[in-house]
Amino acid sequence: MARTAGSDAATTGPRIRAAAQRLFARHGYAAVSMRQIAAEVGVQAGALYNYTPDKQSLLFEMMRAHLEELLASWEAEDEGADPRAALRAFCHFHIRFHLARPEAVFIAYMELRNLEPGNFEVIEGLRKRYETALEDILRAGKAEGVFTLVDTKLAALAVIAMLTGVTTWYREEGRLSRERVAEIYWDMVRRAVGA
Repeated sequence: MARTAGSDAATTGPRIRAAAQRLFARHGYAAVSMRQIAAEVGVQAGALYNYTPDKQSLLFEMMRAHLEELLASWEAEDEGADPRAALRAFCHFHIRFHLARPEAVFIAYMELRNLEPGNFEVIEGLRKRYETALEDILRAGKAEGVFTLVDTKLAALAVIAMLTGVTTWYREEGRLSRERVAEIYWDMVRRAVGA
């Protein structure tokens, strides 16, 4: 098939991923066709298959890239040795990272149900690595008597769910800055873990 005028390999791949992300976030993975993605990018539908084998691969790669970036960004943070300082750093990091990527976050959490089993296993493994990073902080704080927790695993899942929820309601033009929201959430998390 002929290439659409103005398209080239260096820019078309990223444009396909960006268009798929917008459409999946807006309409849901199941409701979006490869033809719709092609129309959004401005290429013929057959051209998509030069960049991805199928829609499932596109979803999987999008989710994997998001989670790998999340993990790499957290690992680059200097959270400090003190569990309380590390938990505060985690809260601020999580909110900052996720608010900058609301579409990717929505897809990473809401489209798990649409992953094929092998792809789900990979994504779930990456999610567990991130959850474990928080659980390690909580476990260290509990061991040092800084946090009062019954179950560190459950607390980690609850904290992540609460922090991620910010992406559903936060608006830049709202009355609170990102930093202020992160500080308020840190205060709620601090109280929740008995710090």
